[in-house]
Amino acid sequence: MHPIEVHIPDNGIGTLTLNRPSVRNALNWEAMYAFAEAVEVAHNSPDLQALIVTGSEGAFCAGGDLYELDRYPSRLDGVRLTTIMGDALDRLEELPCPTVAAIEGPAMGGGAEIALACDLRVMAESAILGLMHVRLAICPAWGGGQRLMRLVGYARALAWLAAGRVLSAAETLACHLTNHLTPDGQALKGALELATSITRNDSSAVQAIKRILRAGLTLPSAEAAAAERSELPDLWAATAHLKASERFVSRKKQRVAVGVRR
Repeated sequence: MHPIEVHIPDNGIGTLTLNRPSVRNALNWEAMYAFAEAVEVAHNSPDLQALIVTGSEGAFCAGGDLYELDRYPSRLDGVRLTTIMGDALDRLEELPCPTVAAIEGPAMGGGAEIALACDLRVMAESAILGLMHVRLAICPAWGGGQRLMRLVGYARALAWLAAGRVLSAAETLACHLTNHLTPDGQALKGALELATSITRNDSSAVQAIKRILRAGLTLPSAEAAAAERSELPDLWAATAHLKASERFVSRKKQRVAVGVRR
């Protein structure tokens, strides 16, 4: 059984599945390297329009597999741990298409960091999310601290991280960490519905929207605004826009003509 499975079907909505159900999809070294490779598969899939990240058999990811990782206590082991998944989640975040985490059961520690590296999140009602690294006398290192702060603000992120808070699905929705809640067992279905609503639209326009919003996260406001302006001209002249505009104008003319005849 492969610890990470990636599937890119013809409909453009791919899935990346953490597949170590016996340990609630916790990540050992093999799974971390496989996760990084799976993200590169997604990057090398030009027809990919959305990627759903999920876990197998009722769990998202319980974090690092401490039964294995505890045998690697040196500082260099910590660097290795940080580098593999830190780089992989940066690459996940850099995918040109939107990404959706479908969360059942626990998303804990590193599992929560994976969820936060996705653009969007769908959680089952009994799922939980916790960046509770401090309980092991460590801190987030895969980018989860920075991503949490961008999403909920400095004070709230500090309080949660320093206390090792575990959040219910309802709490994540109230704090805008999650886009939708679903009944238990339906998170993947809900993520697929969300992804489908995105892929109905022109992929170039969707990717441009992701780029301009990400620019706002990292660039000064003037540069982000300039980046947003720079995206429109090519889209305006593209075939997809010209056809969509033609359809809109045609429908408008038809409604006017019907009104005149009446």
